Amino acid sequence: MTPVSAALTVTDPHGKTFTLPKKPERVVCLTGLCDDALVELGLTPVATTLPKLLSRPDYLGAKGAAVPVIPGSFGGEDVAKIAEAKPDLVIGLAGVHDQLRTAVEKFAPLWVVQVKSYEDSVGYLRALAQLTDRGEQQAAAESRFRAKLAEGVARAKAAGLDKRPVLAMYGGTSVGVNTTEDVLGHFMSRFFAYPWPSKGGGFETAQAYSIEEILAKAPQVIFVQSFGTSVTESYKDNPVWERVPAVASGKVFEVPTELWASGRGTRAFGIILDEALAKATG
Repeated sequence: MTPVSAALTVTDPHGKTFTLPKKPERVVCLTGLCDDALVELGLTPVATTLPKLLSRPDYLGAKGAAVPVIPGSFGGEDVAKIAEAKPDLVIGLAGVHDQLRTAVEKFAPLWVVQVKSYEDSVGYLRALAQLTDRGEQQAAAESRFRAKLAEGVARAKAAGLDKRPVLAMYGGTSVGVNTTEDVLGHFMSRFFAYPWPSKGGGFETAQAYSIEEILAKAPQVIFVQSFGTSVTESYKDNPVWERVPAVASGKVFEVPTELWASGRGTRAFGIILDEALAKATG
């Protein structure tokens, strides 16, 4: 991979340009892609909203646990605390953090990112590497990720996983499926049989599969992201759920939400792939 060159004006994966007045030294992360990309580039955010991600041993470990945490809800973060971090750049999620722009941009530029596929993750890694002058680290991280993808495809085919129906789903206030139009579902479809198209409409309807619909597609492995109450615990006495092949064979796995639901960067996808292949073949 060729290292990118340093630049203060970059173009994101969706063709939008973003310009900074100087190289950012202090970055506040309001979305997991930011934390992920900084770690890939050998950098550390000055504040984060995802301490559980940063403190994982495959991220920054104890060093990540020491990063100050921005309080508040997702999209409703405490702007005063963001300001206290004296950032040169704040990175948030499009459609969520746009509403903070007026307040945040009184003291720092706000860059909102949008990841629809893992290729977008690569694109943002490159753009952030340009802004921070970390081309060598970007090239190394991208090479590792490309190699991981190629190895994953080969491993999945060798084990017949490309023909084995798999499901990634989530639950909390409502239960839904990571469809092939969702970034995680799209990623999983590269390695497994993944028969979960979007159902159309808004977010809630697009991913709203009933347990009966899940049973009909007969997934043999299920990965569950639980927000609050465990989904598998909630469904354990449901007679339809018990008939799903993955449930009947004990191949339902609760997975870490900070990684599977929030990571969204090249490091997260590589770790998710290793975990998914190991559990599906185990």
